[in-house]
Amino acid sequence: MAAPAKAARAAPAPDAVANAMREEAGGDLKRFYAERDFKPMWVRSGKIGPSAATLIGWLESAEFDGLKPSSYDVDALRERIAGARSGDPQALARAELALSDSFARYVRDQRRPGKAKMTYADKALKPKRPDELTVLRAAAFPKSFDAYVKDMGWMSEQYVRLRRLVGHAEKQGASKDAMARLRLNLDRARILPGPWVHHVVVDASSGQLWYYGDGKRVGMMKVVVGAPETQTPMLAGNLQWAILNPYWNVPDYLAEKSIAPKVLAGRSLASLRMEALSDWGPNPRKLAQSEIDWQAVASGSQVLRLRELPGGANSMGKVKFLFPNKEGIYLHDTPQRDLLAKPDRHFSNGCIRLENAGELGQWLLQRPIRTKSKTPEQAVALPAEVPVYLTYITAVATDGGVAFRNDVYDRDG
Repeated sequence: MAAPAKAARAAPAPDAVANAMREEAGGDLKRFYAERDFKPMWVRSGKIGPSAATLIGWLESAEFDGLKPSSYDVDALRERIAGARSGDPQALARAELALSDSFARYVRDQRRPGKAKMTYADKALKPKRPDELTVLRAAAFPKSFDAYVKDMGWMSEQYVRLRRLVGHAEKQGASKDAMARLRLNLDRARILPGPWVHHVVVDASSGQLWYYGDGKRVGMMKVVVGAPETQTPMLAGNLQWAILNPYWNVPDYLAEKSIAPKVLAGRSLASLRMEALSDWGPNPRKLAQSEIDWQAVASGSQVLRLRELPGGANSMGKVKFLFPNKEGIYLHDTPQRDLLAKPDRHFSNGCIRLENAGELGQWLLQRPIRTKSKTPEQAVALPAEVPVYLTYITAVATDGGVAFRNDVYDRDG
């Protein structure tokens, strides 16, 4: 006679696990789970779900983050998970809480700023090591917790890519200098938000822009960035305004080196579609060309405010996007489409020229950009401030492992 089939172990009632968690939890863990009526994240139908194994993998390879796997006592966590296989509500609760605690500590350590230097035009964007409650609330927000853990959704996609490169480089025995450079790149990516934060990233190394929201990359485009002598800085701020039909305020050095010599050679300001102004105040007087000592401007002994008039050929194009910063950096449209086709796009005076300003503007404004008139400098407030991060990531993956783009700004040390 065949042996009777072994009865399947019934899953414990959800209330039993919740009650056990209520008894076991303390501190921020208790506050977090109380907010969700002690519904577990890692336990599903009386079993530990697949995200636990994913987390174990991240913890065991924490050296790729510049962290120590021993800090997370992975063996003890494995024991908690093994004990939960019995289906005992108390064991499941302890495993659930241990997983959340380890996860929160790992994320907090990953988010700790490293050696990368960034200027924060808005101090509120300066990264802070999040507390346990903040980490867990963020993890509970996405519809798929498993996808959030698998994709390392709390970190930027640049970070996830570079972390993978660190692992490849270590396995291939990369040089000490290459590893140091790679880890500096990783630290630059470490301070970028994850995709659940609505934000824009500009990489001045590759000449690329990406924008994110709702857990995914929404779009990307080519950009022209600063030349080696007029670098785009490492800078973070909040985009606040779209300026339609903008003027282009000519930098002092270009007024001296480019515009003044053209005027001295016989060109008129009108033919250059420019006007001169008396000062940088809010109500400057327009100056006649004859009022200006162009020899003094060309020699650098006199500073002159010049601006290019709006129009199709204006260097700003149809729109620019402003975020307050002392460096005078902004994002803008451009009529110079040929530069966007080049593989190396380091040509600007530091600002960011956009391949598709209309596309980015529609995302920022949540509606298509429309200019109602030809009035210059029409200021349109964004519905919400959007963080923008100007970074510099030189490390790339190759078939042979890891390589680096030309360090045009000499920032990799």
